[in-house]
Amino acid sequence: MIHKTVVIDDSAIIGDNASIGAYTVIGKNVVIGSNVIIGSNVFIEHAQVDNNCKIYNSVSIGTAPQDLSYNDEPSKVYIGSGTTIREFVTLNRGTKKTGKTVIGKSCYFMTSSHIAHDCRIGDNVIMANCSAAGGHVEIGDNAFISGLVGIHQFTKIGKDTMAGIGAVVTMDIIPYALCAGDRVKLDGLNLVGMKRRKISSEEINTVKEAYRILFKSKLLLDNALSKLEQMQSACVKDIVQFIKESKRGIARP
Repeated sequence: MIHKTVVIDDSAIIGDNASIGAYTVIGKNVVIGSNVIIGSNVFIEHAQVDNNCKIYNSVSIGTAPQDLSYNDEPSKVYIGSGTTIREFVTLNRGTKKTGKTVIGKSCYFMTSSHIAHDCRIGDNVIMANCSAAGGHVEIGDNAFISGLVGIHQFTKIGKDTMAGIGAVVTMDIIPYALCAGDRVKLDGLNLVGMKRRKISSEEINTVKEAYRILFKSKLLLDNALSKLEQMQSACVKDIVQFIKESKRGIARP
């Protein structure tokens, strides 16, 4: 059901069985998928929202990036299917550098969380209340970002990680790790998350050994990575690739 007070731009495409609450505005360059539920007082423009998403009251999606260099270049937000967006969340569209902000499938954004321009958010990511990702941040699949976490622009957070409440993330966080503090430091491995993902005990033990080599062996990083490259482990390969691609440098214990 679409409430009679909803304003929909002529360019917008609304999918089957969409529900849109009172006083919501669907602006230019918007595609809404099937079975999407949108609450009241929501503002959406320059966005593609895939099927089965839930968007609660007073959310803002696809608005201009908070970047002083932005000059109204065409850009968009892409939101994967099954994602839930709670009250007062803000998702900005991209700048000319990439042209898009991308949100994966089945994510959950809690009240007042924020995703800035040009971010890349993986599948099944949870961002708790008042957490915020600056521009060009990348967050891997299954990451859990606790409340009040601040993520510096251009920072990368690996898959299956957990950032503790109030963390200030200014360095890249390797996959499968826990991190906490101001400025953030690693605090071991996200063992609970790995078990929930049904990663085998053997694989977890291999990641533990990789963590020990990286951060407790006193080897130079290149030498430690050489040792890790010899391990027959998909998870360790994730860590090695992540570190090699890091531009900001990785957080350490």
